[in-house]
Amino acid sequence: MARIVVIDDRVTNRNILTRLAQSVEEGLIVQAYGTAVAALAAIDASGAPDLVVTDFNMPGMNGAELIRRLRARPGCELIPIVVVTVYEDRDYCYRALEAGATDFLLSPVDHLEFRARIKNLLTMRRQQRLLAERAADLEQRLTGNGGAAALLLDPASLCARLEMPAFATDPAGRIVAASPSWLRLVGMAAPGPAANGQPPSLRDVLGEEIAIRHQLQADKILETGDGSVQPWIELIDAVGQGRHVLLACAPLADAAGQVSHVLTVCHEIEEALRHQSAAAPAVRVDALTSLPSFQAMLERISQEIGRTRAEGALMALVHIDIDRFKSFNNAYGDAFGSALLQALAQRLRSRMKEVETLGRLRSDEFLVVHPGLRRPDEAAELCGRLSEIFAEPFQIDEREINVSASMGVTIWPTDAQDQDQLLRNAELAMHRAKQSGRDTWRFFAEEMNVTAKRTIQLERELRQALTARQFTVHYQPQQDLQTGRLVGVEALVRWNHPNRGIVRPGEFLHVAEDIGLIAPLSNWVLQQACRQLRAWQERGISGFTMSVNISPGQFREKGVERQIGQLLAETGIDPRWIDIEITEDALFENTTQAMGTMRFLSDLGLSLSLDDFGTGYSSLAYLQRLPVQRLKIDRQFVLDLETNEQSQRIVHMIVELARTLGLIVLAEGVETPGQRRILQQIGCDQIQGHLIGMPMPPEEFERLHVVPSTGPASTGGTSSGKPGRGDG
Repeated sequence: MARIVVIDDRVTNRNILTRLAQSVEEGLIVQAYGTAVAALAAIDASGAPDLVVTDFNMPGMNGAELIRRLRARPGCELIPIVVVTVYEDRDYCYRALEAGATDFLLSPVDHLEFRARIKNLLTMRRQQRLLAERAADLEQRLTGNGGAAALLLDPASLCARLEMPAFATDPAGRIVAASPSWLRLVGMAAPGPAANGQPPSLRDVLGEEIAIRHQLQADKILETGDGSVQPWIELIDAVGQGRHVLLACAPLADAAGQVSHVLTVCHEIEEALRHQSAAAPAVRVDALTSLPSFQAMLERISQEIGRTRAEGALMALVHIDIDRFKSFNNAYGDAFGSALLQALAQRLRSRMKEVETLGRLRSDEFLVVHPGLRRPDEAAELCGRLSEIFAEPFQIDEREINVSASMGVTIWPTDAQDQDQLLRNAELAMHRAKQSGRDTWRFFAEEMNVTAKRTIQLERELRQALTARQFTVHYQPQQDLQTGRLVGVEALVRWNHPNRGIVRPGEFLHVAEDIGLIAPLSNWVLQQACRQLRAWQERGISGFTMSVNISPGQFREKGVERQIGQLLAETGIDPRWIDIEITEDALFENTTQAMGTMRFLSDLGLSLSLDDFGTGYSSLAYLQRLPVQRLKIDRQFVLDLETNEQSQRIVHMIVELARTLGLIVLAEGVETPGQRRILQQIGCDQIQGHLIGMPMPPEEFERLHVVPSTGPASTGGTSSGKPGRGDG
């Protein structure tokens, strides 16, 4: 029959806690005491209880000291201890946990939460007792046979005698022996040399995450020889089916009395978990830091997974662990550690973006959820931002200390399909960061670490490139499909990297947009393009338009239309020779603002093209409202025109739609004579692509596409007016 001890110096509180404890389940014995001293005396007289509920702030002996004394008593090392404290006593909660408390509850206690938590902890305690009884039975049988010492020296013989699932590992985490029931549980053959001549590792059998957690416990036992390690629950793959097991470790000694192996005994608790009550109503705010609690973060992660799945986006989860935090506690005390955690939480919170959620996982560990990512490597920016938090020292109690953190990053749904796996992946990645020397971060997917490092390097180089004038503009010709005459050029930015040479925009534009460089870069390209066109026109090279791309990020900025108008005025270019290309994506994020911006640009006299047409969601009704003059068919529909009838039908439909609306159609990415012939038959107006000419510097463009003449320089384009359908 389970026994609960309640300790509180206030009679009213003690009576309430006693009644609540008695209501958890039938047959419970509840003993209540007004002082910690009286409770310890009763425990010494009648033995360890199954669970203790205690107030923290009591006269004579506070909760932290009570817990330390309890843990020092035989049989009390692992009993669940729940501390009750008021919300304002945040540092007490942490001090209690550091002293060895299992959990804490806020006062006034929520009755439903109290019952659920106590019931769950009692279930865990029963599993611990069952393991202890099995271990005692094993010891009795071994001792009774008179061969205990020999068996303890031989892990294989020991495991062969065990009826329960168990296995023995060496200091390297290799499974040197296992009981028959363990082999059946995981579908494993009897341990033997692997291909490399060594026994199989626990990592090979149960996976890296479980192996790391097991090794942490095993290392403590191998180092101290102390077997009083808190049992823990794992979800293992038991012959293709997930099973929850309670694991407990114990030392095995060699002939010299030195701990040489670790015995791990497993107890299946799937049935117990299935029958226990639903989880407790969660504390939604962490008492110490005022951040969302772990349970609140679980709900947030679940919500964001659903939202991210619907949007077809990605989500990053970052697990932050403060390096050597326990050293600060040992050196300066629990109150100092609590103040440091509060300062950390405040600084972390100050760096969060609106879409991000920060919460406390446990002790010195935090979680950050960042939904809505477009690419996995965008999480590198988040990690870089979090790392900056630890660059400056913290001032705690007039002490200046430098703190670092190890962070693990995992991406949904790239790395995991469910919440539990996502959390395990983030924790595993964090452990990898610690193993790499701390004060760093790691992705769960190893290839992402390489990509992230490359992205960070790229960001640094991009910031330098704009200042160092490493960018240049190349120009790609656009041709009238019916006459073959030049009708326009598109200005395309290139990065003249000091080490890598010319870098194409596909490799760096998305990073420039992420770090806020796209607007100044786009303005610079527009300025260069206007100046180049003006220089050509002054030399008589005219009759064609200059097309310039405006990125979605720049288009969303307020006042972009006025910036463009100012650039036109500064360069003195006639707006009718400038064509602004805008993608469908840029228009649909804020249709009202987008429509206003486009009308303003059109009123300036600029022509407008809808770029990458066919890849977005434009409707006929919407197109009718847009002040555009040209549609640019995305290259993906041109690529397989010669072999794919569906692509031909799509292009034909776009051309017919454009004719209905009185728009010009240009096909991008034309590379073969066959593609040009099909587009000509369909009735496309203009083409652009490698078949006509690669993007090239202005000098090369003049050499290849300016028609020599005895008079003023000219081109194959129209000599005046704006190019239209059939111009030439």
